[in-house]
Formats: sequence, C-alpha cells, structure tokens
Amino acid sequence: MKMIGKPFFFFLLALVLGACNNDDDTPDLVAVESETATNIPAPQTGGPPSEDPAGGPFTKFSFETGSVTTSDTEWDIAFRGTRIAVNGGVETGSNDEPVRNGNAAAAIATGTFASITDASNYTFAEDSATGFAIPAGSDNGWYNYNPQVNVVTPIPGTVLVIRTHNGRFAKVEVLSYYKDAPAQPDGFVDEFRFYTFNYVYNPNEGETTLE
Repeated sequence: MKMIGKPFFFFLLALVLGACNNDDDTPDLVAVESETATNIPAPQTGGPPSEDPAGGPFTKFSFETGSVTTSDTEWDIAFRGTRIAVNGGVETGSNDEPVRNGNAAAAIATGTFASITDASNYTFAEDSATGFAIPAGSDNGWYNYNPQVNVVTPIPGTVLVIRTHNGRFAKVEVLSYYKDAPAQPDGFVDEFRFYTFNYVYNPNEGETTLE
C-alpha cells in the first residue's frame, strides 16, 4: 500500500482543520418567532380615533421581548387609538408622542399574512414631520372605520412589514381593535382600543426572511 508523504498529510490535515474552524465561525441562527399579541392597550384622551387633539402616552411594544415596554429606547412600534408609531424618524407633531431614537420603519404590504415572506421586497418609511409611516385615517393605512355602526375593522389583505429599532424585521397582521377580539364587534358595547395581532419576528441580524 502506498503511504502518504508527510508534507501532503499535513496539507490535508490543515484543510480539514480550516474547514472545521470556518464552520465554528458561522453563527447559529435563532429561530424565527411566530406569535399572537393579545389585548395590547391603546388608550387616548380627547379627539376622534385618528384626529388631533388626541392625547395620552403611546403604548410601546418590543418584538424582541414580545411584550409591552416602558423603555425609552428598546421599543419598535407604539399604539394610541388607531395610530401606530414606529421608533424611527422624528415626531409627527401630535400630542404626547414618544421620542424616536431607533432605526425602525414600516411598509404596508398587500397579500395574505403567509404570502409576505421576505422584508427585502419592500421600501420602508420612518415617521416624519409630515405624518406617520403607517398612515392614520380610515382606508389610509391598516383599518376601515364605519361610522354607521361605529366599528373599526382591519383592512383585509393588509400586512405591516416592520424594520425594528435595531434593524431586525417583523411582519404584523392586525386582527382586532376590541378587547378579547370578538368575531363581530359591537361598536356601541364592546371595549375598544385594544390591539390583537399576529406577528412574525426574525431576531437575526442581516436576515430578512419572515417565514
């Protein structure tokens, strides 16, 4: 049997060790999270659902923790009435807004929640002095308001794609604006300004997949 010479043996060994080292240097990806947030409060004082002079603090939400937060910096989106703010850009000029100090932004996608699979397909906007990245007002952003029955309903086929405050990505499907998400809300009886939504969050830096 022919023996392998020492120089060639050490060459092969170096290749194997190099491959192992390269594998070890590759970070493991954290699993993409699919969750439902329930009864996130969005109280406001004064004003119709989407008009000033509405007031009161926004309820801030973190996709990383999957919960409401009181942090001034570690938040991604925030709710007050039908308005949704993102932690990126600047204040729009309405009352009691949180300071924007992150890199968050939003895009409005059309399709089923399952069909929105990659954030790289969208152009993102931050909040600005001219308005919220997710537009306020009936039929302008995520919801429709029917004054005859006094009901706010999510627009079917509308998905919010979010770049978070630290550059990760998520998608959001608002399911209900009413406490405990009744299938047929009664606008004169059911308690409102409570968000229930599905979301998918990708916690991996540089990864845009949302499935």
